[in-house]
Amino acid sequence: MVTLHPAVSELSSMLRERLGLLQGVLLIPGTASTTEKPILLQNIADAEAFVSGAEVAVIGFFQDPESAEASQFRLAAGRIPEVPFGLSTSPPVLSHYGVSANTVTLFRRVDNDRRDLDMNNEDVDSEKMIRFVRINELRLVTEYDPVTAIGVMQSSLQFNLLLITDKMSPKHPERMRKFRAAAELFKGKILFILLDSNLKSNEKVVSYFQLKKSQLPALAIFHTPDDEQDVMTVDEISVKHVQDFCNHFIQRMQKKEDESQEKHLSEEL
Repeated sequence: MVTLHPAVSELSSMLRERLGLLQGVLLIPGTASTTEKPILLQNIADAEAFVSGAEVAVIGFFQDPESAEASQFRLAAGRIPEVPFGLSTSPPVLSHYGVSANTVTLFRRVDNDRRDLDMNNEDVDSEKMIRFVRINELRLVTEYDPVTAIGVMQSSLQFNLLLITDKMSPKHPERMRKFRAAAELFKGKILFILLDSNLKSNEKVVSYFQLKKSQLPALAIFHTPDDEQDVMTVDEISVKHVQDFCNHFIQRMQKKEDESQEKHLSEEL
């Protein structure tokens, strides 16, 4: 049996303790304790700081923190460790956000939007809350799947940019780093979406843009009001390529809108 030097043993104990604290704070999936979720938000300042501190944040507004609805909310919070959940029973907080008791609200930074789930008029359990969050948790870069597709279609942003690529590629992490950096430049203007070309469920989307796997990776930009689109195949992703591609398309749409307005005015005259 190997006996550790007392200093080494003490250091090891300290590291284990700090790791445990970090896991509790960061809510690492599969390891974190959910006893701290949801966070109690006692005033407006707490709530505003909570919402502004994450890409996606969820608050449950309740009159009674021990109600059946609040219990279901806690169950949902424990099932989604990567999303911060808060809970408030403060009347000033509810009034500040314009909600009634028994409402779950998701706040997201990407389009500065929110979604409300009213539990007063329908039977809502933890499973329905989880689905509500999964549908609406759009991020700086949102991965496309049959669930997030609903939230994508409901977004107020009129421009969607897809990176269609193979997630299994060794180049994927670097591509995503650059794609995410470009997304920061268009926050609140364009919804950036990652589409994995390996998934069978995404084949229809790839074919919609008339692309073959041999042409990937590719960027595809889409204007939701009129289905206008543009596609660019790329050997490698760079922030400048993405920025130029987006700006060119936005300018094209703006010119089209200006011409349409001018035509409408001339017809009225």
